[in-house]
Amino acid sequence: MGHPPLEFSDCYLDSPDFRETLKSYEVELERTSKFLKELIKDGNSVITAIRGYSLAIQKFSQTLSMFQFDVIGESLTDDEINIAQSFQEFAGLLQEVEHDRMMLVQNASDLLIKPLEKFRKEQIGVTKEKKKRFEKDSEKYLSQIDKHLNLSAKKKESQLQEADDLLDKERVNFCESSVEYVYQIHQVQDRKKFDVVEPVLAFLHSVLTLNNLTVEMTQDFMPYKQELQLSLQNTRNHYESTREEMEELMKRMKHPSQIHKMHSSLPIEGYLYCQEKWALGVSWVKYYCKYYKEGRQLLMVPCEQKTTTKQGPTQLTLKSCIRRKTESTDKRFCFDVETIERYTPVTFQALTEGDRKLWMEAMDGKEPIYNSPIHNQAEMELNETGFKFVRKCINYIETKGISQEGVYRTVGSNIQVQKLLNAFFDPTHPGDVDFHSSEMDFKTITSALKFYLRSLSEPLMTYSLHRDLICAAKSDNLDTRLSEIHSLSYKLPEKNREMVEMLIQHLINVCSHSDENRMTPSNMAVIFGPTLMRAQEETVAAMLDIKFQNIVVEILIENCKKIFSYVPEDSTAPPVPPPRITPRKRQPITISKRPPRVFQALSHDHFHTESNY
Repeated sequence: MGHPPLEFSDCYLDSPDFRETLKSYEVELERTSKFLKELIKDGNSVITAIRGYSLAIQKFSQTLSMFQFDVIGESLTDDEINIAQSFQEFAGLLQEVEHDRMMLVQNASDLLIKPLEKFRKEQIGVTKEKKKRFEKDSEKYLSQIDKHLNLSAKKKESQLQEADDLLDKERVNFCESSVEYVYQIHQVQDRKKFDVVEPVLAFLHSVLTLNNLTVEMTQDFMPYKQELQLSLQNTRNHYESTREEMEELMKRMKHPSQIHKMHSSLPIEGYLYCQEKWALGVSWVKYYCKYYKEGRQLLMVPCEQKTTTKQGPTQLTLKSCIRRKTESTDKRFCFDVETIERYTPVTFQALTEGDRKLWMEAMDGKEPIYNSPIHNQAEMELNETGFKFVRKCINYIETKGISQEGVYRTVGSNIQVQKLLNAFFDPTHPGDVDFHSSEMDFKTITSALKFYLRSLSEPLMTYSLHRDLICAAKSDNLDTRLSEIHSLSYKLPEKNREMVEMLIQHLINVCSHSDENRMTPSNMAVIFGPTLMRAQEETVAAMLDIKFQNIVVEILIENCKKIFSYVPEDSTAPPVPPPRITPRKRQPITISKRPPRVFQALSHDHFHTESNY
């Protein structure tokens, strides 16, 4: 059901495990493409065959019931669970009303076929193009490595330098296409959760509402439809929040300077060529190697196996590592390793001189240690001036623009935001800024508040509590979620908790005007989830947890009085339950088991307008 996240850092290692994981994503992409073709085909049958309408609907429902969503990550939000189960719910309802359906939905093509075709063309099609480029650049890079490693060290220095430059160029191209391909795979996996379900939901709604014979069933469907539509809206908002963060990470990872940086910071693993002596001569065999410094264990996985023989991994225990002099071998970038298991030293060839230095550094060889420079960035502090700034921002927003549509969604000018922050946090005159001057723009105030909170040296919810808060948000029991977050909030430092409480109370005041500003607790959480919480290490897995950060903030907004007014009975957070493997204790709303509640029906236009907020 689930696939492990593809980290951008894995693109640089290009390990066999990475290739296997990538292959599983490609299989899933092909499965999704085939599913969409089938869905589009069945939808067209409904539109064109009035006499065969009942049969087409039945086939359509069967197609839906057979498809299950694969997800990235270990845990799902309640909204994603609703979405994952939605096709089964749709199929059940269609089977129930199939005998009463004898009317073609006139606008079915615009609702269903065109969005699905657009998704296949713009998302799956783009992914396949990225795959072609990745495979092409991968082949060129691997071919260049083979040529590069076979160059004689006795070549002229200019020829060797030219070969090194050419390899670096091919490596940059390969890493860039690999990172872009991984990014696109994650995008299409996330987008299909709403871009595929939403057209089906819109089509199904039309089938029910346009058929005079199924008015009663349509009314029964409305609670589920609105619940699912809310889940789609929330999932889309989470996606947008995650996409922006992931896109920034992707841009940073694509920069050529990241290649050496990633190699120096990642665990020492990668490709090495091992010299093996045979009766008829010497050969160089390619291995994917991992070195575990604790225990000094080197694991070697063969990469070039003949179909007739299957060689398993080899594990060696290192005694020492010595650089191989260039004049002692015709190969470049070599080093010798003495092991407990073998009587003679084992000679390895790295891909580049930089790689050889990294391997020898990890193995305590004699090569000098190369460290990347550390760049310190100026960071905001959670001090008296910061509290004064946040209070003045809140007062201005609640006085001047609390009812503005999309408050906190609109972004102010970066120049004006920096000007305001520089003036307010000026050490000579801190806090000496008139927020009500004619030069001050409302968007500048809201953007400056968010910028200050995101620029703190440590997020308000702290790094130490981040993992516990995420685990609490992943709990399948709503009461357990609230109880754990309540307990964890009292583990925050006093200043942090005071600032969080002040901000949450302000967000409640903004949400109380949601009829005008359209900022519900869920929409507000999408904005302030990444603002109040962030992982200490930026990875794709951390980006996928942003939706759970949003859930934490949403719980704080909806339960502010209980969380901040009452000290929990036990300040120690209860044990976090393991990932969900059994059915949820609190099942989502279904069509067959719907509560006796009355919901206002949504117009057809809501399928597109609501997703903007």
